[in-house]
Amino acid sequence: MAREFRILRHLHPVFPLVPEARHFCSDSDVIGAPFLLMEYRPGLVIGASVPQEAERVWHCDIPVGQFLGGNMIDVLAKLHAVDAVACGLGALGKPNGFLERTLRGWAKRAELTWGEDAPADLSAVLEWLATNQPPETKHPTLIHNDFKLDNIILDPDTLAPRTLIDWDMGTIGDPMYDLAVLLSYWSEASDPGAMHDLKQMPTAHHGFQTREEAAQLYAGAGGRGLSAFTFYRVLATLRLAVVFQQLFRRHQSGGTDNPRFAGFDDLASGLLSFALQISRGRFF
Repeated sequence: MAREFRILRHLHPVFPLVPEARHFCSDSDVIGAPFLLMEYRPGLVIGASVPQEAERVWHCDIPVGQFLGGNMIDVLAKLHAVDAVACGLGALGKPNGFLERTLRGWAKRAELTWGEDAPADLSAVLEWLATNQPPETKHPTLIHNDFKLDNIILDPDTLAPRTLIDWDMGTIGDPMYDLAVLLSYWSEASDPGAMHDLKQMPTAHHGFQTREEAAQLYAGAGGRGLSAFTFYRVLATLRLAVVFQQLFRRHQSGGTDNPRFAGFDDLASGLLSFALQISRGRFF
């Protein structure tokens, strides 16, 4: 909570899509936990599907998905262009060794959550990542670390971005990883079942760009190349697989009775298989 308040407080003046942080209280006696107060910005949030109200207000010549996808990429590129030092966030996180540390962290989580039940695809994915890691970026930036459509509150009349929320994992790191995390949620019509079972963003329909088209848009906006991007794609897809396997283990241990979680073991395995296919160039 304190980290999120710090990011909001410094980032809002230079990146107005971030809501203004008004107050942080670390005293748990007040409401039972630390909390922050921030500016309220109402609007429309789109998750797994484009709601009818969004379809009703859309009267432009391009598909609604093309508009939403282009805006996501534009927001991400503009975030990565923010001068972290100038806005007071230069000491946030540890950019040196970010990529190696991120890979090591998710590899450890994967081994812990699967344990002896680890599928062969996990070993293959980890081996590929270990032998294909690119050099650390020389230009780390502010990154959101979980950038996706439902973390952007939209104007309900125009569908333009109004607010970028959920900053608890924000840090300074490799911007290509931030892009890869976004694309790990970005399903396409021709994807295997696991990507459709994610139900995170409605990108398989409505005229959204393909993942490759979105990455090219980002590269053009931010002036960054995509030569080593396969590594980031595989790493971000591994991350997503681990998250769903952790949720399955939580269900298995009685930590939740949500029936959806019972199928997350299969979903995680499907995502691992997809990560391996990405590493072999079968999908972008």
